[in-house]
Amino acid sequence: MRKVLVITYYWPPAGGPGVQRWLKFVKYFRDYGIEPIVYIPENPHYPLLDRTLVDEVPNDLTIYRHKIFEPYGISKIISGKKTKRISSGVISPKNQSILERLMLWVRGNLFIPDARKFWIGPSVKFLKKVLEEDHIETIITTGPPHSMHLIGLELKKRYKLQWVADFRDPWTNIGYHKKLKLTSYAKKRHKKLEENVLNNADKIVVTSKTTKQEFEQITSKPLKVITNGYDFTAFKESVLDAKFTISHIGSMLTGRNPINLWKVLSELSNEHEDFKQSLQLNFIGVVGGNILNSIQKYGLGEHINVLGYISHEDAVKYQQKSQILLLVEIDSQETTGIIPGKLFEYLWARRPILGIGPSNWEVAEMVSETESGDVFGYDAHSELKDVILNWFQAYKNNSLSVSSTNIKKYSRRDLTRQLAEYI
Repeated sequence: MRKVLVITYYWPPAGGPGVQRWLKFVKYFRDYGIEPIVYIPENPHYPLLDRTLVDEVPNDLTIYRHKIFEPYGISKIISGKKTKRISSGVISPKNQSILERLMLWVRGNLFIPDARKFWIGPSVKFLKKVLEEDHIETIITTGPPHSMHLIGLELKKRYKLQWVADFRDPWTNIGYHKKLKLTSYAKKRHKKLEENVLNNADKIVVTSKTTKQEFEQITSKPLKVITNGYDFTAFKESVLDAKFTISHIGSMLTGRNPINLWKVLSELSNEHEDFKQSLQLNFIGVVGGNILNSIQKYGLGEHINVLGYISHEDAVKYQQKSQILLLVEIDSQETTGIIPGKLFEYLWARRPILGIGPSNWEVAEMVSETESGDVFGYDAHSELKDVILNWFQAYKNNSLSVSSTNIKKYSRRDLTRQLAEYI
């Protein structure tokens, strides 16, 4: 078995798709001749928790932990709610308090590349013994937080090893980067660090073709697209909701507000009494206040069902029994290559996917290729309305379904095989 050290900030009991990506790779590595060793913080600040994921960690997995100092711990004392929003990526440009604006400025300009930067030096020292005693020749860093890549950069300078940098999201080209109130110096610093990582890593992994194309303008190092995926061995039929449920699984943050969708649903409710009586909007996860306000504005308040954050296991159940699965991305050029992790479980759930996102969104091609639903731009109206009405008619006839073809390539096991071969 070839030993590989995985350096990651997010690990169970943390919740979210970033955790699942590396939990699943670690789960299947041994099937492809790799013995994983994991390095994580001992006392992390996780904005979301899902303790059910702990059960999926292999019992005999070697895990090294080391203490981390995080400024979020201090700021939490000042304003816990605002700190949790910012650390989880909930950045709203509207109605920000002076404290929020200050916290964002500090986050973007003093904590470069992020607030986990204070773990870099201690980790490099701690891992010296680990690398030597475990005879590790390959390390993998996964970000964000991108400070994990700076740990890899420092280890690469000191030791003869192969370094694979996994980018679950872009760095300087991610949507929220512009909201961090960066000075010109901070922008240049972020860009320089990104270039250093991309040009010193031996191999780079990204989750979308768009990010690959962007990074190819910066580096000539090997780049491979390995998406997120689903981890289910056999499909089980579920009893579908009696209501015409449109469910969004996961955080629906500020900026992801498909006004035209609420307008279409309002029109259909006014035009068809049976549609009005059947419609239910499920939100499983954090929902922005502006989104709920917009839904209320279009007279759909009585149809809202907000469940908040639930375990991954329970989220999967909602995916399987929902009539329609809603997928929404921010309408901007920077998000065309963002492929939400939930997409792959949506595919496996075999329920119609209703996507709303930017022009040339990479997701649209994937949904079309798998015949799993329809994706629209933010300006869509009549065509969006026609599709939803057709789906509603199929729902009334108990025939609402999709093919979800050609999805095996997105299984976590097959994706791990691809990664193992690349390493």
